[in-house]
Amino acid sequence: MDWSKYTDEGWYGNAAIEYFVRGSWFVPGDFNCAAALPVWPFLEWIVFNFTGVSVQAARGLVVFIFAGNLLLSYALLRTHEERWVALLGTSMIAASSFLYCFSRLAILEPLLMMLMLTSLLLAGRAAVVATEGRRLMLAGLMGVVYCMMILTKTTALFLLPAILYSLWYPQRERVADFLRSMAVMAATAGLLFAAYFTLLVRPHYVKDYRYLFLVNVYTKPSTIAGWMKTYYYSIHGALWIDRPLVLIGLAMVLLSVFLARSLWRNPVFVSSLIAIAGYFFFIGYHNNMQPRYYAVVAYFVFFAVALVSAALLRGNRAVGGAAVALICVCLLANARETLHFVLHPEFTFVNAAGDLARYIDEHPNGNQLLMSISGNDITLMTGLPSICDDFGTLDLPSRLRKYKPGYYASWNVLDPGTLDDLHTQYWLEQMITFQALDDPERNKLVLFKLHPRPPDGTRPPDRINVAIQ
Repeated sequence: MDWSKYTDEGWYGNAAIEYFVRGSWFVPGDFNCAAALPVWPFLEWIVFNFTGVSVQAARGLVVFIFAGNLLLSYALLRTHEERWVALLGTSMIAASSFLYCFSRLAILEPLLMMLMLTSLLLAGRAAVVATEGRRLMLAGLMGVVYCMMILTKTTALFLLPAILYSLWYPQRERVADFLRSMAVMAATAGLLFAAYFTLLVRPHYVKDYRYLFLVNVYTKPSTIAGWMKTYYYSIHGALWIDRPLVLIGLAMVLLSVFLARSLWRNPVFVSSLIAIAGYFFFIGYHNNMQPRYYAVVAYFVFFAVALVSAALLRGNRAVGGAAVALICVCLLANARETLHFVLHPEFTFVNAAGDLARYIDEHPNGNQLLMSISGNDITLMTGLPSICDDFGTLDLPSRLRKYKPGYYASWNVLDPGTLDDLHTQYWLEQMITFQALDDPERNKLVLFKLHPRPPDGTRPPDRINVAIQ
């Protein structure tokens, strides 16, 4: 189960959503991700100016970005390989049922990958241009793009080694040129980020900026064996992408050491391996193996598989031919599953959110504001105003006093800590349950009416029958 299915689309586009729903992108005390990650909500804000707030518009933007990623992937593979190799790699991306799922959600990974591919293309171009002026101009442009990557998703930090390798390898015999290019890139990215932080974040939103990093800290292992297990699972998670293809690709990479050593002089191949390793390091260190993280890894896996298959085919026709045949079988299996998703779509959460919003419209309770961990997603889908109950710079009782929500929505069970916080000012009446996701822990979206406690401070008994745990 990936958490992005019920939170991330609303959380990370929250600034754009709130701007049109409430008239201001910033909701004091709520989870304001845009303070640290402004690029994606800014793009959504542009789109919503024309379409209004809707999940269809947000996901349409992601599909547009995915189409751009296909073109950029083809261009990157073509820099060092024949057309059929670029087509093979791009076809694996387009057919991937795993990427189909994560390129149809309005989350951060597709945009991060678009900027990453742009950086790699700029790095390759900057390393081979004839004049120093153009090289430094391209390096400066790389700095702009990399700053946008950091302001899209901070995990871009773990992709930097792959970018620098792509910039260094063609200039490895011209060390001074590489150092100047890297210095220009670093200075441009650093100055832009410093300007953003100094002029906007520090005077107004530093608390919200820091909060994003505080809530993304997970328990770390305390022993060497624990760390080894964590990194084993971070690497093992790559099998989510495509178990047969990943295992075949790993075997092919090992074979290339003996049968296709020239492949290791291809900067796209090596930078792909470095990017994979960098993201594995992040996932293991983060100790939170969410499937969506591998949506970035998947691109580089497909690049590596396409490139190694071509190299093996040149080095040993029989081995290379068998490898390409196996890849095509995996590609067709993925295409079949993706086509099944296309022909049999399910919008159970969207439908549940719509039913919930209609119910609140038909049963007014003073303030129609909804409080829920999935509230921002529901707002994106319906326009119903909401705040998050789990994350925010104000504690929950303070947010309750400030915003006085009329409704609360929970998944399947009530958290006892959240219930205690709600009880400081409200008692709950369970109203209706909606069938939503396919996850057994989140297949039911339960709506509660919040009744203010009487002035004498007594709390009538809750009218609920949902489990508390």
